[in-house]
Amino acid sequence: MSSTEDDIAAPASMTASVSAAPTPAPAAQIAFHRLARLRPRYRWWRMLLTGLLAVVFYVALLLIVMVPVGVASVLVPEWGTELQTLLVTMEYFDLDRPWLLVALVLPLILMIPPLLLASRIVEGRGVGLLSSVAGRLRLGWLGKSLLLALAVFAVYFAVSLGISAATGSDIAPDFAHPNLWIMVLLVLLLIPFQAAAEEYVFRGYLMQLVGGWLRHPAFAILLPVPLFVLGHGYDVWGAASVGVFAIVAAWLCWRTGGLEAAISLHIVNNVLIFLFGSVGMVDANATSGTPIDLLGSTVAMVVYALLADRWARRLGVVRTAPAPIAASGGANGTHRLDVVFHG
Repeated sequence: MSSTEDDIAAPASMTASVSAAPTPAPAAQIAFHRLARLRPRYRWWRMLLTGLLAVVFYVALLLIVMVPVGVASVLVPEWGTELQTLLVTMEYFDLDRPWLLVALVLPLILMIPPLLLASRIVEGRGVGLLSSVAGRLRLGWLGKSLLLALAVFAVYFAVSLGISAATGSDIAPDFAHPNLWIMVLLVLLLIPFQAAAEEYVFRGYLMQLVGGWLRHPAFAILLPVPLFVLGHGYDVWGAASVGVFAIVAAWLCWRTGGLEAAISLHIVNNVLIFLFGSVGMVDANATSGTPIDLLGSTVAMVVYALLADRWARRLGVVRTAPAPIAASGGANGTHRLDVVFHG
């Protein structure tokens, strides 16, 4: 063979060698409920320890807040009477006593710092994975999902109140109470944090606790539901509505890769209930419901969830996190890329 032929044959041989090389497999993708396995110290028992330590921190924080309140109620008889009224009636929404709303939501808001601190201590870096696959709360998507939830639930409440008016119920708003605007301010300031706190505990921590053990998302979505329902003292229809809410919120976390859409749903639902309750259009202390209430709220939540899922896809909201890639030596001294995935 001539040298010219060798020059032509060599590139062909190289091309065949390159084409025979295996194509690298795409990196494994990890859904929201499995994110605990990306933490640097992951072991099957560490999230349990996180929960126990968070409870210890939470109790300590409550004592720091409640002991001065208890002392003040002893020193100021009027405060003691108000505290006793709260414990007896368990009605936290009262325009004559706006501070009762603070007593309701502040202990819930205080769940966030103990959980995040315990998670950092026990599981190491990556606390932001409790928020989303991006390792943080995605504020842009949170704002968009808030607007969507507001639009859907504005329609839902308008229809619901319209039906109530058509059936003879008195739903005329009353703006005359002197504490109305204090209550509105408290609702707007506190309820978003209360809603976020519950989502971090039930859809962040508990979903990832279950997801660390069981791969299928149905387990992470459904198993925490009874705990969420038990945290709300409603009758059977109200409890069913709370259960549907928990399932929809958890499904949204799995589908969108984070807490944002669930937090938006929680915020808008609670804020609207308390705002309408402030002007006497709904009973914000109600613990009972009807099958019609359950049907209406379920339709609103499902419509919101489907629209949020579709919008997230159109916006390119990231839904999964890539498993880390580690380099390791091959048998012939070359290097290959291995996907590190705790399956």
